[in-house]
Amino acid sequence: MDTFAFMIHPLDTKDLDRKFKMARFLPERVKETILRYAPPFKASDITDLVSPHNSARGWFVTCPLTAKQMMELPADLVINKIIRAGKKAEKLGAQILGLGAFAKIVGDAGITVAKNLSIPVTTGNSYTVATALEGTRMAARMMGHDLASAQVVIVGATGSIGRVCAEILAREVRHLTLVARDEVKLQKLANKLLYDTGLAVKISGHVKKAVRTADIVLTVTSSVEILIEPEDIKPGAVVCDVSRPRNVSRQVAELRNDILVIEGGVVEVPGDVNFNLNFGFPPKTAYACMAETMVLALEKKYESYTLGRNLTVRQVEKINRLAKKHGFRVAGFRSFEKAVTEDEIIRIKENAQRKASPVQRCMTGI
Repeated sequence: MDTFAFMIHPLDTKDLDRKFKMARFLPERVKETILRYAPPFKASDITDLVSPHNSARGWFVTCPLTAKQMMELPADLVINKIIRAGKKAEKLGAQILGLGAFAKIVGDAGITVAKNLSIPVTTGNSYTVATALEGTRMAARMMGHDLASAQVVIVGATGSIGRVCAEILAREVRHLTLVARDEVKLQKLANKLLYDTGLAVKISGHVKKAVRTADIVLTVTSSVEILIEPEDIKPGAVVCDVSRPRNVSRQVAELRNDILVIEGGVVEVPGDVNFNLNFGFPPKTAYACMAETMVLALEKKYESYTLGRNLTVRQVEKINRLAKKHGFRVAGFRSFEKAVTEDEIIRIKENAQRKASPVQRCMTGI
């Protein structure tokens, strides 16, 4: 049988609290020390993954470091621990390894990890882009936005995911703003898009200023900080937060009933798959980066499909076709661990219509 493994890690020490009740009584520094020296381990077996063309089994393997630790500890220490977790996947019998969350960001985005393992490695970013854009398009339509004429903002545009999102959306929209901290990289990307598509995009280093007038916001950064607060977004906007940890404050969904916030890359998995692990999703659904690893195993495509930071539009389109072939699809919408129903979206749209000025309603169509 074809096999795979996917590497996970705690986003923060609260994950340790949920797993071990006594941990909540420990100081933060003690919990971080425990995680730093804990060995990688198998978190669960993934069973009953069946597509119309093949079946596969897999494992979740945990690299016990938080997102903060992965970004702040010495890179060599973090990468070595990720490699150790990869070796654990090899011993379990995995034929390909997917890197989750910050494990795919540290250092050279998986290249060094792949060089030190005997199995291929993928970050899952190709399918993450495909599903995030598909979900954003669907949400925009339901909120009454014409994507072509909408004001679209990509936060984290110079990262591997943000850049390819910009390359795809530049062919679909007329008003695109790219946001990132590095002005040189931003200008270089803007020049490339102008040459490739003829679209003159705006660039900005200020998140709050850029998103203030946006109809659609896509956040794809590697920041561990909250970047978007409730007061930053206008009524009727669609916000797709692909970043983990999130860049959008939970209060946006709690305090603003006129904004649609969705998570990017939530996928329905074929068959009667059982992850034997609760990571906050309904049964038979997964993050897109997890799904990419499964698709590659089902397709017997044992190669380091998405690695490093040179993601291409062609990769995104190809993995999307393979995913559809095996029965994977975007699983509706989720917002902060909760499903978003069509009725809720209708209410959000109605609330936005009430709050928008007559001029805004005329311009946006909400």
